[in-house]
Amino acid sequence: MGYFDGASAAPLHPVARQALVAALDEGWADPGRLYREGRRARMLLDAARETAAEAVGCRPDELVFTASGTRAAHTGIAGALAGRRRAGRHLIVSAVEHSSVLHAADVHERDGGTVTRAGVDRTGTVDPSAYAAALRPDTALACLQSANHEVGTVQPVAAVAEACRAAGVPLLVDAAQSLAWGPVEGGWSLLTGSAHKWGGPPGVGLLVVRKGVRFAAQGPTDERESGRAAGFEDIPAIVAAAASLRAVRAEAAQEAVRLRELTERIRTRVSRAVPDTEVVGDPDRRLPGIVTFSCLYVDGETLLHALDAEGFSVSSGSSCTSSTLTPSHVLRAMGVLSEGNVRVSLPPGTAEADVERFLSVLPGVVARVREKLGAPAPVTVPARSGALVVDARGKRCPIPVIELAKVIGEVPVGGEVRVLADDEAARLDIPAWCEMRGQEYVGEEAADHGSAYVVRRVA
Repeated sequence: MGYFDGASAAPLHPVARQALVAALDEGWADPGRLYREGRRARMLLDAARETAAEAVGCRPDELVFTASGTRAAHTGIAGALAGRRRAGRHLIVSAVEHSSVLHAADVHERDGGTVTRAGVDRTGTVDPSAYAAALRPDTALACLQSANHEVGTVQPVAAVAEACRAAGVPLLVDAAQSLAWGPVEGGWSLLTGSAHKWGGPPGVGLLVVRKGVRFAAQGPTDERESGRAAGFEDIPAIVAAAASLRAVRAEAAQEAVRLRELTERIRTRVSRAVPDTEVVGDPDRRLPGIVTFSCLYVDGETLLHALDAEGFSVSSGSSCTSSTLTPSHVLRAMGVLSEGNVRVSLPPGTAEADVERFLSVLPGVVARVREKLGAPAPVTVPARSGALVVDARGKRCPIPVIELAKVIGEVPVGGEVRVLADDEAARLDIPAWCEMRGQEYVGEEAADHGSAYVVRRVA
């Protein structure tokens, strides 16, 4: 069996399991009390804080534990914005941030604030100059993930932090995906993380606020966690989270080399073995265990179910796997193919044999799904004059692209095809198909019940 979704949640590390069991017996009391059980619980909590702070690269009194990584992000953003309200209400985020950050930005905007969403290139990388250009006198906070959760691209945090420092603006870094591999470099001001990403138990996040950063916790608070995370601390889970972070860090250098070789193997062989596949994300500046690719003419949900039947657990950014039927905001921002998207994120300890078996079954799985969906066969269709209109309204990803691929050979070179579609994914996938197939995407036009996507045949 192959669990290949470590970016969503890593399996519980053995050290975390041992620490959790031990702390259940020793850390159940209220750490705010002065009797022996309370003092024992306080010692465990303080030791966990020191361990986590050492791994992050901050002072223990700058770090608090929260109920989740999402809660850490929401608390950090709201508190930093409130603390710098006199400076202004402008927030900068990247277009590929985790949904927890983007949701917080949406709330800020609804409450009267302004938000700049910095774009990325086709590898998912932000340009530090875009952040520098977005900084304004009323900018209160900037946010940037250390590495992308869907495609693994590592962001230029240090360069963005320097631009923010020069402007006197704090930078909040979502380090959930990268903390297992090492501390975040650069002069960031706030940082968040989530234990279940590095093999700790779920339900533990961390928030770091550097000394000197203006911060005003929002909502009801109490005396716990410096007034930044109300409620009784889950000490056994916190102890396990800190212990697992220290354990994975000790293994990180060696494991990173091994996982990087395995993901490079996937990147190389998928492109050769599966036709019409696009591997996305930065080929070099990426996390060791994540590789993402998209397959033309494939329904993402069907592909995931088929891989699950073969014993492989992967995730997808395809719109077909979402109840909203909209493609991943990350893939959309990158301008890459979303249909048939597969994210393979190898947790530490993944066996080489499992990766080899995945590579052996993947081509056949994709071929069967394509056949089921009626994907075009690689044959030449005699050209004929006149424009073509493909009515794919009412049909979901990947059918509009499949229908386009079936008729493009009937169009003379220089001729156009109008694809009528009302599926949101078509807006991303048709231009991506043109780029992959060497055709010209002319643009989008208004149409009854959807849009018309115009494609010109180049060859």
